[in-house]
Amino acid sequence: MEKIDKSKITDAEALHQLINHRFTNRDDVLPRALSEICEDIRDFCVYRKENQVIACAALHVVWTDIAELRSVVVAEGNRHQGIGSALVQSCIDEGRRLGIASVFCLTHKPEFFHKMGFSITDKANLPQKVWTDCFHCPRYPECDAVALIRHI
Repeated sequence: MEKIDKSKITDAEALHQLINHRFTNRDDVLPRALSEICEDIRDFCVYRKENQVIACAALHVVWTDIAELRSVVVAEGNRHQGIGSALVQSCIDEGRRLGIASVFCLTHKPEFFHKMGFSITDKANLPQKVWTDCFHCPRYPECDAVALIRHI
């Protein structure tokens, strides 16, 4: 059985392995500590195949009107099947349900997010992100990720 579901704390280790495996092998998603995943477990939605977590995405509320799409990862061998797009849409739907006006992401794959209705924005338009998370990132201030936003 395949489905998108909200994550559970029992998914934390699988999410940790999925996200950090992707970082180690491709460097296009930021690694996440297991403790951080546990703290943010409510942010994640997962795609299960045969009761195994094979993909994830997280919607992290940043401010009263904006949320960040994070950690969009699909396991090797399961890509190009629409799973990533379905997870992103699930996060957008969750943002809409919460009353969030805009969702943004920082990515090295802007073309994927363009197809999902996101458009390029300047990182300067995201001060809450820059002064909370970015400031602590090992890539700061030489970040080469593209900032995109979608108004919902």
